[in-house]
Amino acid sequence: MTTSPSTPAAQDGPASVRPSVRAVPAYPFTPTDAAIKLDQNENPYDFPERLKALAVGRLMERPWNRYPDLHADELRRRIAAMEDWDEHGVVVTPGSNVLIKLLTELAGIGQTVLTVNPTFSVYTLEAQLLGANLVQVSLNDDFSLPVEGLLTELRSRLPGVLYITQPHAPTGHLDDIQSVQTLLDAAQDWVVVLDEAYHQYSHSDLKSLVRAHPNAVSLRTFSKAWSLAGIRAGYALASPELAANIQKLVSAFTMNALTQAVLEVALEHPTYVHERALEAVHERGRVLETLQNHPTCTAIPSQANFFLLRTPDADAAYKHFLAHGIVVRRQDRLHLLQGCLRISVGTPAENDRFLEAALALR
Repeated sequence: MTTSPSTPAAQDGPASVRPSVRAVPAYPFTPTDAAIKLDQNENPYDFPERLKALAVGRLMERPWNRYPDLHADELRRRIAAMEDWDEHGVVVTPGSNVLIKLLTELAGIGQTVLTVNPTFSVYTLEAQLLGANLVQVSLNDDFSLPVEGLLTELRSRLPGVLYITQPHAPTGHLDDIQSVQTLLDAAQDWVVVLDEAYHQYSHSDLKSLVRAHPNAVSLRTFSKAWSLAGIRAGYALASPELAANIQKLVSAFTMNALTQAVLEVALEHPTYVHERALEAVHERGRVLETLQNHPTCTAIPSQANFFLLRTPDADAAYKHFLAHGIVVRRQDRLHLLQGCLRISVGTPAENDRFLEAALALR
């Protein structure tokens, strides 16, 4: 278990900048040009062309000089209908990253942000930026949730926010529902965030747990299976009472007219999402099976649209793929992930190119 208390101020920038902001490095990502992009867990397919045309036509019909819905109320209604959820329990923002920031503001500032290690970097980044007490408990060696370790922290600390990702990022591991429920049952005074950004690729759905626990939130995104990372939209499903408190932190008119038009069209034509998720699952299985007997590397099973490849030398492997026109994501500096690269599942042709390069890696 690691704890990150407040850190001393760095000696740069105006003195009024909070020390916790100056002490935190920027988001850990550097764009790299390559013919095949397998580094950001994106959907390799763009939003369907015919739906783009519909969305652009809908946007052209709307006045651009008027503010959009105050709290994206029409989108909330449409998402609620799709998810079979109370519309008053839906909160929509420009990306689920924004919701993570808001949830840390809601229950983390001056309190505790509890999560695992390794984890999605935005949880730890927002905790540090907002001056929360960040506590991380190491995943088990098989990447499963450290239930007993998390229970110990839940019982020994003042309440805050607990982040659980299912399937987990960056490992792609999916835990059994009983493990998640055990933590929810023990965290009744905490806000518990179940980040389900990749649930379409694991055929999992934790909404039933959120319904049974009014302190729980499910985070979902349009960036992955929906092929809309460039649009920036995510949403939370929660009890109406908890959603109302989250909504207080959302800036007014935050969902612009373009985003609303695109999402309305997407929600009216959701069939493509299921089809693309099925292909990604099939391709994930094909790639993992092909790598099963690799002489030097180990492909780690995943339930997301990415997987980890453990290599003898992550730096050399990263450069090897880049030389073949493929950019992947290094994860080898993270706890438990020595030698690991994270590989997004691409199109069949992209995956063929990746496999060709991977099988040449020694």
